[in-house]
Amino acid sequence: MIELGVNIDHVATLRQARRTYEPDPVWAAVEAHLGGADGITVHLREDRRHIQDHDVRRLRELTHIKLNLEMAATAEMVGIACQVRPEMAMLVPEGRQEVTTEGGLDILAQEAALKDAIARLADAGIVTSVFIDADPAQIEAAARIGARVCEIHTGPYAAAFHTQGRDARSPAVLAELDRIREAGRAIVGLGMRFNAGHALNYFNVQPVAALDGVRELHIGHAIVSRAVFVGLREAVAEMKRLMREAARARAPLAGV
Repeated sequence: MIELGVNIDHVATLRQARRTYEPDPVWAAVEAHLGGADGITVHLREDRRHIQDHDVRRLRELTHIKLNLEMAATAEMVGIACQVRPEMAMLVPEGRQEVTTEGGLDILAQEAALKDAIARLADAGIVTSVFIDADPAQIEAAARIGARVCEIHTGPYAAAFHTQGRDARSPAVLAELDRIREAGRAIVGLGMRFNAGHALNYFNVQPVAALDGVRELHIGHAIVSRAVFVGLREAVAEMKRLMREAARARAPLAGV
Protein backbone atom coordinates (compact mmCIF):
# COMPACT_ATOMS: atom_id res chain seq x y z
CA MET A 1 0.00 0.00 0.00
CA ILE A 2 1.38 3.41 -0.94
CA GLU A 3 2.43 5.60 1.98
CA LEU A 4 2.56 9.35 2.56
CA GLY A 5 5.45 11.11 4.28
CA VAL A 6 4.53 14.68 5.22
CA ASN A 7 7.31 17.26 5.22
CA ILE A 8 6.65 19.83 7.96
CA ASP A 9 9.66 22.11 7.34
CA HIS A 10 7.47 25.08 6.49
CA VAL A 11 5.67 24.97 9.80
CA ALA A 12 9.08 25.81 11.23
CA THR A 13 9.58 28.41 8.48
CA LEU A 14 6.55 30.27 9.80
CA ARG A 15 7.84 30.04 13.37
CA GLN A 16 11.33 31.23 12.44
CA ALA A 17 9.89 34.27 10.67
CA ARG A 18 9.25 35.65 14.17
CA ARG A 19 11.98 33.69 16.02
CA THR A 20 9.36 32.53 18.47
CA TYR A 21 7.94 29.22 19.75
CA GLU A 22 4.87 28.79 17.54
CA PRO A 23 3.68 27.10 15.46
CA ASP A 24 5.31 24.00 16.91
CA PRO A 25 6.47 21.33 14.41
CA VAL A 26 5.64 18.62 16.95
CA TRP A 27 2.02 19.76 16.96
CA ALA A 28 2.13 19.63 13.17
CA ALA A 29 3.47 16.07 13.29
CA VAL A 30 0.61 14.99 15.53
CA GLU A 31 -1.98 16.62 13.29
CA ALA A 32 -0.41 15.02 10.21
CA HIS A 33 -0.48 11.64 11.93
CA LEU A 34 -4.16 12.07 12.79
CA GLY A 35 -4.82 12.99 9.16
CA GLY A 36 -3.33 9.71 7.97
CA ALA A 37 0.38 10.45 7.43
CA ASP A 38 2.56 7.35 7.55
CA GLY A 39 5.70 9.33 8.28
CA ILE A 40 7.10 12.76 9.06
CA THR A 41 9.95 14.33 7.07
CA VAL A 42 12.12 17.23 8.19
CA HIS A 43 15.24 18.70 6.60
CA LEU A 44 17.84 19.85 9.10
CA ARG A 45 19.73 22.27 6.91
CA GLU A 46 23.27 23.37 7.66
CA ASP A 47 22.08 26.99 7.95
CA ARG A 48 19.15 25.98 10.22
CA ARG A 49 16.79 28.17 8.20
CA HIS A 50 13.69 26.36 9.46
CA ILE A 51 13.98 23.09 11.38
CA GLN A 52 16.28 23.34 14.41
CA ASP A 53 18.26 20.67 16.23
CA HIS A 54 15.83 20.65 19.16
CA ASP A 55 12.93 20.06 16.74
CA VAL A 56 14.56 16.87 15.49
CA ARG A 57 15.18 15.62 19.05
CA ARG A 58 11.60 16.36 20.15
CA LEU A 59 10.14 14.78 17.03
CA ARG A 60 12.19 11.64 17.64
CA GLU A 61 10.89 11.47 21.22
CA LEU A 62 7.26 12.44 20.68
CA THR A 63 6.04 11.25 17.28
CA HIS A 64 4.60 7.77 16.88
CA ILE A 65 5.13 7.31 13.16
CA LYS A 66 8.25 6.99 11.01
CA LEU A 67 10.70 9.90 11.10
CA ASN A 68 12.66 10.66 7.92
CA LEU A 69 15.56 13.07 8.38
CA GLU A 70 16.63 14.86 5.21
CA MET A 71 20.25 15.92 5.41
CA ALA A 72 23.42 16.73 3.55
CA ALA A 73 26.03 13.97 3.78
CA THR A 74 28.35 15.99 6.03
CA ALA A 75 30.18 14.68 9.08
CA GLU A 76 28.08 16.96 11.30
CA MET A 77 24.75 15.74 9.93
CA VAL A 78 25.74 12.08 9.93
CA GLY A 79 26.76 12.48 13.57
CA ILE A 80 23.42 14.05 14.46
CA ALA A 81 21.51 11.30 12.67
CA CYS A 82 23.50 8.59 14.46
CA GLN A 83 22.61 10.21 17.79
CA VAL A 84 18.93 10.80 17.04
CA ARG A 85 18.41 7.57 15.08
CA PRO A 86 15.47 8.34 12.80
CA GLU A 87 13.97 5.40 10.96
CA MET A 88 15.29 6.81 7.70
CA ALA A 89 17.93 9.35 6.67
CA MET A 90 17.60 10.82 3.19
CA LEU A 91 20.78 12.24 1.69
CA VAL A 92 20.13 15.32 -0.42
CA PRO A 93 22.24 18.00 -2.12
CA GLU A 94 22.22 21.31 -0.33
CA GLY A 95 23.06 24.84 -1.46
CA ARG A 96 23.02 27.89 0.78
CA GLN A 97 21.46 30.11 -1.89
CA GLU A 98 18.70 27.74 -3.01
CA VAL A 99 15.13 28.31 -1.85
CA THR A 100 14.45 24.59 -1.85
CA THR A 101 16.32 21.52 -3.09
CA GLU A 102 16.92 22.18 -6.78
CA GLY A 103 17.95 18.77 -8.10
CA GLY A 104 19.04 15.28 -7.28
CA LEU A 105 22.18 14.21 -5.48
CA ASP A 106 25.15 13.60 -7.79
CA ILE A 107 26.28 10.25 -6.44
CA LEU A 108 28.74 9.66 -9.27
CA ALA A 109 30.79 12.69 -8.23
CA GLN A 110 31.20 11.55 -4.61
CA GLU A 111 30.71 7.80 -4.42
CA ALA A 112 33.41 7.10 -1.84
CA ALA A 113 32.25 9.77 0.62
CA LEU A 114 28.60 8.80 0.27
CA LYS A 115 29.40 5.12 0.71
CA ASP A 116 31.19 5.91 3.97
CA ALA A 117 28.25 8.02 5.20
CA ILE A 118 25.78 5.27 4.40
CA ALA A 119 27.94 2.71 6.18
CA ARG A 120 27.98 4.87 9.33
CA LEU A 121 24.23 5.32 9.20
CA ALA A 122 23.65 1.61 8.63
CA ASP A 123 25.85 0.79 11.64
CA ALA A 124 23.47 2.96 13.69
CA GLY A 125 20.49 0.98 12.39
CA ILE A 126 19.26 3.72 10.07
CA VAL A 127 17.81 3.00 6.62
CA THR A 128 19.39 5.35 4.10
CA SER A 129 17.61 6.93 1.14
CA VAL A 130 19.15 9.02 -1.63
CA PHE A 131 17.28 11.80 -3.42
CA ILE A 132 18.26 11.52 -7.08
CA ASP A 133 17.15 12.48 -10.56
CA ALA A 134 15.58 9.83 -12.81
CA ASP A 135 18.98 8.96 -14.26
CA PRO A 136 19.98 5.28 -14.77
CA ALA A 137 23.63 6.01 -13.96
CA GLN A 138 22.70 7.60 -10.63
CA ILE A 139 20.42 4.68 -9.79
CA GLU A 140 23.20 2.18 -10.45
CA ALA A 141 25.56 4.29 -8.32
CA ALA A 142 22.98 4.34 -5.50
CA ALA A 143 23.01 0.54 -5.46
CA ARG A 144 26.82 0.47 -5.41
CA ILE A 145 27.07 2.73 -2.35
CA GLY A 146 24.56 0.68 -0.37
CA ALA A 147 21.44 2.87 -0.45
CA ARG A 148 18.32 0.92 0.43
CA VAL A 149 15.87 3.52 -0.91
CA CYS A 150 15.93 5.84 -3.93
CA GLU A 151 13.61 8.82 -3.92
CA ILE A 152 13.16 10.10 -7.45
CA HIS A 153 13.07 13.86 -7.89
CA THR A 154 9.66 14.69 -9.35
CA GLY A 155 10.36 18.40 -9.83
CA PRO A 156 10.78 18.21 -13.63
CA TYR A 157 7.49 16.34 -13.91
CA ALA A 158 5.73 18.90 -11.71
CA ALA A 159 7.19 21.79 -13.73
CA ALA A 160 6.00 20.23 -17.00
CA PHE A 161 2.55 19.64 -15.51
CA HIS A 162 2.29 23.30 -14.52
CA THR A 163 3.63 24.77 -17.78
CA GLN A 164 1.37 22.51 -19.86
CA GLY A 165 -1.76 23.90 -18.22
CA ARG A 166 -2.25 20.91 -15.89
CA ASP A 167 -2.80 18.66 -18.89
CA ALA A 168 -1.80 15.23 -17.61
CA ARG A 169 -1.91 13.80 -21.15
CA SER A 170 0.37 16.36 -22.79
CA PRO A 171 3.51 14.88 -24.44
CA ALA A 172 5.84 16.84 -22.16
CA VAL A 173 4.13 15.58 -19.01
CA LEU A 174 3.95 12.01 -20.27
CA ALA A 175 7.64 12.08 -21.16
CA GLU A 176 8.60 13.13 -17.62
CA LEU A 177 6.25 10.55 -16.14
CA ASP A 178 7.85 7.85 -18.30
CA ARG A 179 11.27 8.84 -16.98
CA ILE A 180 10.04 8.36 -13.41
CA ARG A 181 8.38 5.06 -14.34
CA GLU A 182 11.56 3.68 -15.92
CA ALA A 183 13.62 4.87 -12.99
CA GLY A 184 11.26 3.04 -10.64
CA ARG A 185 11.64 -0.17 -12.60
CA ALA A 186 15.42 0.11 -12.43
CA ILE A 187 15.34 0.82 -8.68
CA VAL A 188 13.14 -2.17 -7.92
CA GLY A 189 15.20 -4.33 -10.26
CA LEU A 190 18.31 -3.51 -8.22
CA GLY A 191 16.62 -4.49 -4.98
CA MET A 192 15.97 -1.00 -3.62
CA ARG A 193 12.77 0.71 -2.56
CA PHE A 194 11.22 3.22 -4.98
CA ASN A 195 10.00 6.48 -3.42
CA ALA A 196 9.28 9.80 -5.09
CA GLY A 197 8.78 13.43 -4.18
CA HIS A 198 9.31 17.16 -4.75
CA ALA A 199 6.73 19.70 -5.95
CA LEU A 200 3.89 17.19 -5.89
CA ASN A 201 0.49 18.72 -5.16
CA TYR A 202 -3.23 17.99 -5.21
CA PHE A 203 -3.44 18.35 -9.00
CA ASN A 204 -0.39 16.39 -10.15
CA VAL A 205 0.01 13.66 -7.53
CA GLN A 206 -2.26 10.96 -8.93
CA PRO A 207 -0.27 9.99 -12.06
CA VAL A 208 2.81 9.48 -9.86
CA ALA A 209 0.88 7.62 -7.15
CA ALA A 210 -0.44 5.29 -9.87
CA LEU A 211 3.04 4.20 -11.01
CA ASP A 212 3.91 0.55 -10.48
CA GLY A 213 6.20 -0.09 -7.55
CA VAL A 214 6.20 3.33 -5.91
CA ARG A 215 6.14 2.80 -2.16
CA GLU A 216 6.09 6.27 -0.63
CA LEU A 217 5.57 9.89 -1.65
CA HIS A 218 7.07 12.76 0.33
CA ILE A 219 5.02 15.95 0.11
CA GLY A 220 5.32 19.12 2.15
CA HIS A 221 4.76 22.55 0.65
CA ALA A 222 1.42 21.77 -1.00
CA ILE A 223 0.03 20.20 2.18
CA VAL A 224 1.17 23.02 4.47
CA SER A 225 -0.21 25.55 1.96
CA ARG A 226 -3.61 23.81 1.90
CA ALA A 227 -3.54 23.60 5.69
CA VAL A 228 -3.62 27.40 5.94
CA PHE A 229 -7.21 27.19 4.69
CA VAL A 230 -8.53 23.82 5.84
CA GLY A 231 -6.24 22.74 8.69
CA LEU A 232 -3.37 20.28 8.57
CA ARG A 233 -5.34 17.19 9.50
CA GLU A 234 -7.80 17.74 6.65
CA ALA A 235 -5.07 18.68 4.18
CA VAL A 236 -3.19 15.44 4.89
CA ALA A 237 -6.36 13.35 4.70
CA GLU A 238 -7.23 14.82 1.32
CA MET A 239 -3.77 14.10 -0.10
CA LYS A 240 -3.80 10.56 1.28
CA ARG A 241 -7.21 9.95 -0.30
CA LEU A 242 -5.98 11.08 -3.71
CA MET A 243 -2.91 8.87 -3.46
CA ARG A 244 -4.80 5.78 -2.36
CA GLU A 245 -7.44 6.32 -5.05
CA ALA A 246 -4.73 6.39 -7.73
CA ALA A 247 -2.78 3.48 -6.25
CA ARG A 248 -5.81 1.20 -6.25
CA ALA A 249 -5.76 1.34 -10.05
CA ARG A 250 -2.35 -0.32 -10.34
CA ALA A 251 -0.72 -3.56 -9.29
CA PRO A 252 2.64 -3.48 -7.49
CA LEU A 253 5.84 -4.70 -9.11
CA ALA A 254 7.41 -7.81 -7.70
CA GLY A 255 10.32 -7.08 -5.37
CA VAL A 256 10.87 -4.77 -2.46
